[in-house]
Amino acid sequence: MVLREKSHRLPREFYKGEISAAFTLCLKKDLGNVDARFSLREREIVDIFTSFLTSAAIKERCIVPVYCFMDDHQHLIISGIGTDGDIWKTAVSYKQNTGFWMSVNRPGMKWQKDFYDHVIRTKEDMVTQVKYILNNPVRKRQMSFWEEYPFKGSIGCNLGDFLKEIA
Repeated sequence: MVLREKSHRLPREFYKGEISAAFTLCLKKDLGNVDARFSLREREIVDIFTSFLTSAAIKERCIVPVYCFMDDHQHLIISGIGTDGDIWKTAVSYKQNTGFWMSVNRPGMKWQKDFYDHVIRTKEDMVTQVKYILNNPVRKRQMSFWEEYPFKGSIGCNLGDFLKEIA
């Protein structure tokens, strides 16, 4: 008898068009190597990963209204532009490209197999998700105010304008 893991994903069509979703990608902890301490909060990694994210978003007709790099995970919201936007392909392409970069440049550093996603259906839900992402460094006691945190941003839109729009 073959056991199959139950899919926790929505059908692919839910990730296409003018839709938004919050994603969380986590680094895989290497329990066999307790000395392997990797962090996504390195300027080089943030710059390279942001470049990969920009390319994936442009290719799949998406924007990233907000992203935030933490030590061992990354939060981001991806929004499709028009009917041909594909937030799923953006997330998967980004994860594949950064995963390959890590395998070459940071051996032992890799993403967990899957990622968490939450489709955003209302303006109130968008506000909640944005606040959660931007306040993550404050909750982790890395900053007193989210505005001070250097490893956050947006792609394809202005973060300040976006925050005013959803307020």
